[in-house]
Parts: sequence; C-alpha cells; structure tokens
Amino acid sequence: MAADELAHPPVEELQVGPILLALADAKRRRVVAELAERPDEERRCASFELTVSKSSRTRHWRVLREAGLVYQRDAGNGLFIRLRKADLDRRFPGLIEAVIAAD
Repeated sequence: MAADELAHPPVEELQVGPILLALADAKRRRVVAELAERPDEERRCASFELTVSKSSRTRHWRVLREAGLVYQRDAGNGLFIRLRKADLDRRFPGLIEAVIAAD
C-alpha cells in the first residue's frame, strides 16, 4: 500500500458488527443512502451537506471506510467516496437495502 493510499478491509474480512455500529449514526446512514442511489458512481466527500465540523466529517468518512461500507480515495485535490455495494451484497445480501428501508 502506498503512503497516500487509504486502508480498506478486504471483502472476506467485513464484519456485521462494525458495519451496524457505523450505520447507527443518522448522518452516516444518510451518506450511505445517498451513495446507494448511484452505487457505481463516486462522489466528492465535500459534496455531502453534513452540518458538522471538518474534523467530525473526517471521522465519519474514516468510520464508514474502516467498517468496509465505502471505498475512499485521495485524488490530491480532494477525497472521493463510493459505496462498496457489490462487496456488501456478496458478504451480507440485502443488508444495505434493509437499513435504508428502515430509516
């Protein structure tokens, strides 16, 4: 892994506990729901209207990434994020849809 590359858990290491813990926060659920509308596209992290400090926003991205919910990349001029929909569906079929539907 390059020094500027962000760590992402492999699909076989995804665990439901950290995923549900990450999704316990309403702001993170909203981000996941927005990403799920276009699961194959990535968005700038700055494009989400989160009414929190920059440090809180950074923490939200880290929690989502470390849980395995999103893939995040640093493009130098900004961070980009996309939902790991295929990985999540392979490991936990229907989980994301169920969480979004329940919200």
